[in-house]
Amino acid sequence: MASTVTSRPGYGQLLRTRGAWTFLLPGFAARQPFAMLTISIVLLVQHTTGSYGAAGAAAAVTGVSMALFAPYSGRLADRYGQRAVLIPGVLLHSLSGLAFTALALAHAPLWALFAAAVPTGASVPQVGPMVRARWGVTLQGSPLMTTAAAFESVTDELTFVFGPLLATALCTAVTPAAGLVTEAALTLVGGLLFAAQKSTQPAVTAAGHARVEHASALRVPGVRVLIVAFLGIGSVFGGMQVSLAAFTESIGEPGLNGALYGVFAAGNMLSGIVCGAVAWKVAPQRRLVVGYGALALAASGLWAAHSVLLLAGLGLLVGMCIAPALISGYTLVEGLVPAGARTEAFTWLTGAVALGQAAAVTVAGQLEDRFWGGAGFLVPLAGTVLALTTLVALRSRLVARPRNLTVARGVGHRVPVTVD
Repeated sequence: MASTVTSRPGYGQLLRTRGAWTFLLPGFAARQPFAMLTISIVLLVQHTTGSYGAAGAAAAVTGVSMALFAPYSGRLADRYGQRAVLIPGVLLHSLSGLAFTALALAHAPLWALFAAAVPTGASVPQVGPMVRARWGVTLQGSPLMTTAAAFESVTDELTFVFGPLLATALCTAVTPAAGLVTEAALTLVGGLLFAAQKSTQPAVTAAGHARVEHASALRVPGVRVLIVAFLGIGSVFGGMQVSLAAFTESIGEPGLNGALYGVFAAGNMLSGIVCGAVAWKVAPQRRLVVGYGALALAASGLWAAHSVLLLAGLGLLVGMCIAPALISGYTLVEGLVPAGARTEAFTWLTGAVALGQAAAVTVAGQLEDRFWGGAGFLVPLAGTVLALTTLVALRSRLVARPRNLTVARGVGHRVPVTVD
């Protein structure tokens, strides 16, 4: 059972924090690549090749590249500062995304699309972890930090409502290339505006470069368990994107794809708002396992849904089960990982979602091409069951071990670290 604590600071108080909107608004625009990129690639490549398998493979290369390079982006931001990483990153991402679009429209061979997909995925800006670091600088140990962590999870969910809806609408109503072009533009404008906000950027000192060393977040056993859990969440996103697109095309209503995915993502966002506003008494480890059990159960009926209304209802239910798992996972990072490695830990989890999504779009695309319509919906079920099994077997590793008070470097700043 959960209950609320009336003294907990709310979202309204958090959003009145001075200077917060200067990085929140551009940060929201710069976050769109993670939500828009996969579906935009799937819709564009499927249009130019006629194959969901090819579309899923191209999207998978992008996702794998993002997953592999995201943690290194986090480390570089820790060491050299956000601005130094963001500016070249958004420029590279925009240019490589436009190059991918041009190659797809020119009906280039699949290997050429793969070559363009690598830098496109590798350069996706890791704005979410950077925003979390800026909250740390802006609030400086305030009780609002807990509320800020919940707010960031809700913002991630909102991104997954707005991004795919926008990408699908552009690709289906304007031109199949419009999704990627808009994604590149939002990345460039939002990323540069975000980097320009120097007052909220964590400071980097030369001494910090030379003296501060910290272990990789991967050395924490609980982080490795969470990576597997977040792979399962990625399998839901990727499997839903491909399978919903295939379903709506099979019934001759491709425009419904955005609406159905929007219902799924809206359930995700709404449950995120509720979960973020609650002060839970149940331990996050237990919430994560229960949330995954509910997610696997909800996903079990997707493959058998053959009507728009039934699929919308199940999609809403699946979406509502994702946010509690995401928020619980991010909450666990706060206790498991020292402050100096948390940005890297967040990027590992973000990369795990991208990797799970990449694998899911590949497998779901092949299933939709080779088997019956709706076979791709088996991917979210398989991914969540495997992740749930891992969580149940290794749940003891998610319990934080007490650490002494230390001083470690966060994203360009030094903060005290305590773990209860």
